[in-house]
Amino acid sequence: MEREFYTYRLPNGIKGIHRRVRSSITHCALVINAGTRDELRSEYGLAHFAEHAFFKGTEHRKAYQVNCRLENLGGELNAYTTKEDTTIHATTLRTDFRKAVELIADIAFHSTFPERELAKEREVIIDEINTYKDSPSDMLFDTFEDMLFEGSELGHNILGTKLSLAKHNSDAIRRFIARTHTTDQMVFSSVGNLSVEAVERVATAYLGGYAPTTRTFHRQSPAATPHFDKTVAKHTHQTHCIVGGRAYDIHDDKRLPLSLLINILGGPSANSRLNIALREKNGLSYNNEAIYTPYSDCGYVAIYFSCDHHNTDLCRNIIAKELLSLRTTTLSPRQLSMTKRQFLAQMAISMENNEGYMLGAGKSLLVHDEIDTLQEVYRKVSAVTAEQIREVAEEIFTDTSTLIYQ
Repeated sequence: MEREFYTYRLPNGIKGIHRRVRSSITHCALVINAGTRDELRSEYGLAHFAEHAFFKGTEHRKAYQVNCRLENLGGELNAYTTKEDTTIHATTLRTDFRKAVELIADIAFHSTFPERELAKEREVIIDEINTYKDSPSDMLFDTFEDMLFEGSELGHNILGTKLSLAKHNSDAIRRFIARTHTTDQMVFSSVGNLSVEAVERVATAYLGGYAPTTRTFHRQSPAATPHFDKTVAKHTHQTHCIVGGRAYDIHDDKRLPLSLLINILGGPSANSRLNIALREKNGLSYNNEAIYTPYSDCGYVAIYFSCDHHNTDLCRNIIAKELLSLRTTTLSPRQLSMTKRQFLAQMAISMENNEGYMLGAGKSLLVHDEIDTLQEVYRKVSAVTAEQIREVAEEIFTDTSTLIYQ
């Protein structure tokens, strides 16, 4: 029986993970354990700026050559930054896999960050900031997280500000990358119809020859912050509201019961409790969801909804009633069985998206130094009890904070 995935390690400490699938398409990514929480106070916005700057030219290519290398072949090259990681990823035909790996290595290790290109990219990011300002729901999540982790490395947004961007130049980017983008904090992840031996040879050829580097700093866990219940006047057509609070980190054993709980409450299915209560039964809210975001040493949950201004209190009362029910009433055996089956089916279906699997596997190996097989995930989900879910609801939703844009 063919294994679900294979792992390996390059000579300089970069870890690799590969899944072989029958497809003419390959996906690959370099996942780097460095994000905005690794910025110094003088560096806010720099992790995201550096990600943009990767595409602005290397020692071997001009900016347009970086952008056209895979696109001319029908492939794609992209990148993104989160609070804790930066990912450069590519999608190509199987026959162009080597070209994709070579290009990722070139921009990750040989970018030159020309000042003329950086000046143009600052304007692009400023436009991105302005776009977020025009999206109340996006701003709401950023502001909520800033307040929830105020005073910590997690308590500032990914994009930075116009003022902070003006201070960053190529030397600042180089210093940040030298300090945070070390080979012991990297994973190369791939999915495609290639043998692990072939993938490892290519990865070794283009990523394994750089000198090993080691991280010399440690992230600081965020201190507790006061409860808040805040309304901000934004003069929007609707009210946008988040109810939530701190939650478990990515290593916590309670993470899985909480994931099941969040899926019951406001997952992607139309039969989530929030969707039924707010939309189907009462016609109050078109947009509503619950999310759980775990970080390496903390996490948070957030319940989001938008509605007409005069329905805000009614929606909050309905949500409070649902939370009370989850905190005080244990799921029946039938409800628990359906919850687990839905969760596992959603996971299995998501794995059909090879790009998503590739990115998730890389992140998992980076954080946990291992990745569970689907069978192991099934076993862990099957072991979760209804009482564990109720206890998690009691612990997480007893004292929540609220932020409203109105």
